[in-house]
Amino acid sequence: MLHSIIHKQRITKSSISQTLIIAFISFFLYLISSSETKQQPTMKSILRQKISFNVQRSKPVVIFPAKPTPHDIKFLSDIDNQTVLRYYTSGVHFYHADPSKAYEVDPAHVIMAALAKALVYYYPITGRLKEQPEGKLVLDCTGEGAMFVEAEADVCLEYLGDPLTPPFPFTDQLHFDSMLMGPGVINQPLLYLQVTRFKCGGFTFAHKTCHVIADAHGWAQFLTAIGEFARGADQPNVLPVWDRHLLLARDPPAPTYIHLEYEPMEDATQEDFHILLKPPVPANLVQRSFLFGPKDISVLKEHVKSLESMSYVSRFELITAAVWRSHTIALDYNPDYEIRVLFPVSSRGTMVPPLPTGFYGNAFARAVACSKSGKLCSNPLGYALTLVKEAKEKARASDFLQSLADLTVLRGRPQMMDARTFLVTDVTRAGFQGVDFGWGGGMFGGKALPIATMYTSFRNNDGEEVVVVPMCLPELAMATFKAEMESLIQA
Repeated sequence: MLHSIIHKQRITKSSISQTLIIAFISFFLYLISSSETKQQPTMKSILRQKISFNVQRSKPVVIFPAKPTPHDIKFLSDIDNQTVLRYYTSGVHFYHADPSKAYEVDPAHVIMAALAKALVYYYPITGRLKEQPEGKLVLDCTGEGAMFVEAEADVCLEYLGDPLTPPFPFTDQLHFDSMLMGPGVINQPLLYLQVTRFKCGGFTFAHKTCHVIADAHGWAQFLTAIGEFARGADQPNVLPVWDRHLLLARDPPAPTYIHLEYEPMEDATQEDFHILLKPPVPANLVQRSFLFGPKDISVLKEHVKSLESMSYVSRFELITAAVWRSHTIALDYNPDYEIRVLFPVSSRGTMVPPLPTGFYGNAFARAVACSKSGKLCSNPLGYALTLVKEAKEKARASDFLQSLADLTVLRGRPQMMDARTFLVTDVTRAGFQGVDFGWGGGMFGGKALPIATMYTSFRNNDGEEVVVVPMCLPELAMATFKAEMESLIQA
């Protein structure tokens, strides 16, 4: 009996040892597998599909400045007066319900009151654009006000998706329908706002703003001021500055740079022109947003680390190079065709002397990089990156914006040439994300054009900033684009 017991104990110890060895080997293999997985991140993207919900709008109202304001004529800069800026750009902000606020605290009423106070300082926004005989615009500060509408949605914010990132197929329901007032920007309101309340207590704040009056930085400055008044401020933290005379053409105008956005392509045809950035989205196009976190940026940097000339590479430059190259591959252009990428570059910190703090007019130039399609697609990422960086550095020259103003006047405000041109805009640093009406910075805040590739950002659950790149392409091209981006991130 004793022998039998001892034998069983030996068998049990042997089994335990074998089990421990197997477990150790399995754990070791798991660590290797886990390490390899971490080194092979997956490109995250979100397919945006149309969703259905109802929004009931109230009757639109006009918001006037809370105090009397001057009635004068404001002259615009020659940068403001570019024909290409005569349209409305749109954005949207999403806010969670705040349990600490009483139920009767209505965000729409808070924002309306704050808007009226902000318009005292930004009274030109309540005026109307007038066209002079030679076609140039001026701003008549008539004090006619900004348009505002309240709305109710029959769903909770969670129904719209998680995370809330562009593109948003449902933005038409969240925005004031500016076409009710008439087409164009001349003799029309310059600002349209809609606050939509959701069943969960959250709300959206959507804006349509006339690009002639301000660029992204300028409009973000204005919206920030509304938020400051909503939270009890007596005046904006940054006082607005008009000073559009600082960006007038010289007399006589003397452009010193070639501005490719106004230079046509010799072989371009009507079919080559970029899809206009206007809703609705054509039925054959697919909307998808691509998310770039810190790990994705690190992987992209590995592709170009061998370039000795790249002492510093920005996140924007890396993403734009990768997206432009993949976009070109996806559209399968003739290898001999010239392909361009165009993106705005702010001149606020580059001009000499610098523009004054509080200036909210258009103060950006356009960087344009170009390449033969075949060369762009067949070369490594570093080739595209070099072109993007060179174009950006050129546009950041201290006299580049002055040259653009001169060219605009010299050529009589020409139309922009966008044949085979991929347009991207980075508004991650414009200031939209921090607009706070008393409900915090919001779940998302930024530009939201249906088709445009506008870079925005949000914080993920780990607190990391993630850049959102919305893309709109035909279905087969989108599949190719997605595969190309994934190959870059997983390489």
